Amino acid sequence: MHYVIIRDDDTFAFTPPACLERIYRPFLDMGMPVCLATIPEARTSVRTPDGLLEGYLTSGSGPDVGLAPIGLGRGLVDYIQAEACYDVVQHGCHHDIFEFGGSDRRELARRLDRGARALSDAGFQKPHAFVAPYDRMSRGAFVEVGARFDVISTGWFEAGRVPARWWAAYALRKLGRQRHWRAGGCNLLSHPGCLLSYHRARAGMMDSVRDAIEGASLTVLVSHWWEFFRGGIPDDELIGTIHEVADWISSRSDIQVVTFSDVAGGRVPLN
Repeated sequence: MHYVIIRDDDTFAFTPPACLERIYRPFLDMGMPVCLATIPEARTSVRTPDGLLEGYLTSGSGPDVGLAPIGLGRGLVDYIQAEACYDVVQHGCHHDIFEFGGSDRRELARRLDRGARALSDAGFQKPHAFVAPYDRMSRGAFVEVGARFDVISTGWFEAGRVPARWWAAYALRKLGRQRHWRAGGCNLLSHPGCLLSYHRARAGMMDSVRDAIEGASLTVLVSHWWEFFRGGIPDDELIGTIHEVADWISSRSDIQVVTFSDVAGGRVPLN
């Protein structure tokens, strides 16, 4: 059996519910869960290293505020809560550039707890999993996040960034060439990159998704809702491709879509 986690990043207070609905309706209709990595209190001025305003900020709009708690998007929250197949994951706090790449443990803890409160205030249950903005986490961040969450989902792991107390488990993971591993009581999941992205060539995109899923016991398939609606304009071809993924998965009896909560509950083998 092959297991897949659908992880969509950057849902925030001003994400139009219609965007999520168009992208993920085929998954929802077939009972496939979608994990929404949700920004608890998005900073609305965040720019990427090249100076451009973050893509999710240009694909949604809302009140002129510096920080947008997720609860400010009441229509969005109601939409997510009405769909049993959506599973909310904590995605940083403000989504500042590399906000969990620093070494100040007190500040890291403050952001984690502030983000958790924003999700709780909006009416969401405490998430089992954490996703760091830009997949960047420091050694201190791993310690603080690991103490609060059952699952960490990121792109990769480096010996210089994971806590020293996790090195033995990290070494065994490297020797066994395992994508996913456990340390400090936490499930640590990597992913093969953002395969469904406008940055990638459309030709061969489905092949890449199929190869990733068929080549592993558990695959975290990452996408970003705003990449399907850059600047608020729908990318029909890219949307069609993710719908093709849903159709392909549904045609396979040996593929099951699961959640980070399933991993936390021990219902899914890591490797």
